[in-house]
Amino acid sequence: QVQLVESGGGFVQAGGSLRLSCAASGSIFSINTMGWYRQALGKQRELVAAITSGGTKNYADSVKGRFTISRISRDNAKNTVYLQMNSLKPEDTAVYYCAAAIRLPTYDYWGQGTQVTVSS
Repeated sequence: QVQLVESGGGFVQAGGSLRLSCAASGSIFSINTMGWYRQALGKQRELVAAITSGGTKNYADSVKGRFTISRISRDNAKNTVYLQMNSLKPEDTAVYYCAAAIRLPTYDYWGQGTQVTVSS
């Protein structure tokens, strides 16, 4: 089992920045890819960014150039994934979820979500 705990959400004005953190613990040796999803009110959940254990990153077109995903592996029992979000826009408002995949395309583990609200 893998446990994911997000932090760092909040309220920010347009143009501002936030950094989300996701602490992964447990059987993280089984995890290849970690990602951030978001779900805005009334919309489907969408992938924002993902990073593999080899460091390959991919981003949704809507956040390219503004968001950066990174991953730190401290030991075999704990990883932390960050999502640095700059130049935030009101349309970035959503609940952001950390997710972990043993093998894509399926994400096997999910965090509880953290709210990001961007005011205009």
